[in-house]
Amino acid sequence: MDLRQLAALVAVAEAGTFSAAASRLHTVQSNVSAHVARLERELGATLVDRAGGRLTGEGEAVVARARRIQAELDALVADVSSVRDEVAGNVRLGVIGTTGRWLLPPLLDAVASRYPRVQVAVLEGNTTSLVPQLVAGAVDLAVVNLPIDDPDTTVEVLFEEDLLLVAPAAHVLAGRRELTLDELAEHRLLLPPPGTSIRVELDRAAAAAGLSLQAQAELDGLRLIASLAFEGYGAAVLPATAVPNRADGAWRSVAITGVGRRRVGMARRRRGLPSAPARALHDAIGDVVDSQVTAQAGVHPPRRRTS
Repeated sequence: MDLRQLAALVAVAEAGTFSAAASRLHTVQSNVSAHVARLERELGATLVDRAGGRLTGEGEAVVARARRIQAELDALVADVSSVRDEVAGNVRLGVIGTTGRWLLPPLLDAVASRYPRVQVAVLEGNTTSLVPQLVAGAVDLAVVNLPIDDPDTTVEVLFEEDLLLVAPAAHVLAGRRELTLDELAEHRLLLPPPGTSIRVELDRAAAAAGLSLQAQAELDGLRLIASLAFEGYGAAVLPATAVPNRADGAWRSVAITGVGRRRVGMARRRRGLPSAPARALHDAIGDVVDSQVTAQAGVHPPRRRTS
């Protein structure tokens, strides 16, 4: 087994066909086919269903491991370069959209100033999509909603933020200055799916009060929920950083008592040593959050750093 075989299989998984994988690897299709076939013989398993062009179950398992191996190799190259000279190399950051919109401008400026030879690639997503990509090695660090319970990750809490109700201006709750959880439970809401971070916090608070929340719709993605709430589709519970400082007349924001705050953290893979660029980005994120967090309305330093 060699690295070319693993790279060929990963390329097939990502490109969808042997010919597209060959183009991605700047080689010919026969070379890709040969590498995958040799890997299959060595493992004694079919990794690609040639008829459908899809990975088999065994192929999915091998690709997941191969991606982690590739991430470690990238880290090795970056570490050697950084020992000889200044920190240099590529690092991939996953970030939830509500945090990315205020964190990324000062963060990218800070990295460019401190580590001019570090290239940051940013992937926006929601927590449920970013955590698997972190574990698989597709991103090196991820700024995500907490809690997450994947045993292959370790998390540092970055900040906490208030949860607010956003409702169309004509909604019965829009004129209130403050709401209790009991009052919130009387109305149908746009909610994240059960098991997602904010929904966990809301359901936990509701259960403790002997209540349950009513879903008008369940949507995985806070930016999607926020867009629908701002456009008047329904009322939603959103973190403070998802809500503009000024309403445009079509919606109102209302404080909620009896619920906890959203926690946002920085996650990394538990196994393996982060590369020098990843360690540099980690430090830059912590510094930028510490300097910016109190300037964001409804955002607070964490009560504890570990989760």
